[in-house]
Amino acid sequence: MTTTPPSEWSTRDEGRVAAMIDLAHAAGQLTLNFFGDATLAVDRKGDASPVTEADRSAERLIRQRVAESYGDDAILGEEFADTQGSSGYRWIVDPIDGTKSFICGVPLYSTLVAVEKDDQVIAGAIVIPALGESIVAAIGSGAWHRRNRDASWTAAHVSPCDRIEDAVFLTSQVDSFANRGAAAAYDKLQFSASITRSWGDAYGYLLVATGRADIMVDPIVNPYDVAAVQPVLTEAGGQFSDWKGNPTIRGGDAFGTNGHLHAQVLSHLGG
Repeated sequence: MTTTPPSEWSTRDEGRVAAMIDLAHAAGQLTLNFFGDATLAVDRKGDASPVTEADRSAERLIRQRVAESYGDDAILGEEFADTQGSSGYRWIVDPIDGTKSFICGVPLYSTLVAVEKDDQVIAGAIVIPALGESIVAAIGSGAWHRRNRDASWTAAHVSPCDRIEDAVFLTSQVDSFANRGAAAAYDKLQFSASITRSWGDAYGYLLVATGRADIMVDPIVNPYDVAAVQPVLTEAGGQFSDWKGNPTIRGGDAFGTNGHLHAQVLSHLGG
């Protein structure tokens, strides 16, 4: 099985981008060793969110391999302390995005790896291990999607939907809107959109990037939740920002659209 995108793929940082894709797939494959195991222990972190040995093992794998090949690069991950670097590059890792889904045996969790250069995300990979689906992107080189492990890579494109009344609206967790005092924003989007579903976390953004959904909104995010998402969405022709409309992964909230609907969604979010 090859994880490298087709020959059309070329980037200024080709070595790191190729390594990013391979690492995301390798770490995702490792999580499958734990997936569906009813005896898997679930711990709670300081913020009460769940974590398992699958999360830790997958992040360790990525950190070890980055250290071996790019020892001067920084690493930001969900499960372990930051690693400082001197090269200007930073790897941003979420070994299991959607740990709650993972624990419940729902195959919509993902492994996320992104690469930053001088604080700008230049590439990202979203891998859905249990489905065998993945999408990768690098700035200026397009977004490439593979529906399963045996499929060929094809260019990813967002939908042409330009009316929110016809749109598919996704979110990770409905109560997150209420938790940040934005229940009214959720109601506006839910009643405006054609379909509302909670196929969330990075899988929701993948659906937007491949034209199967149109809007994905997260009221609360960390940089490692969305670093890989930003280049994937923008290179697929969509748009990504925080709720103020800033194209940042560090706004504390985020949403992605096919681009045509971004201003409409932003107005519903109060931005």
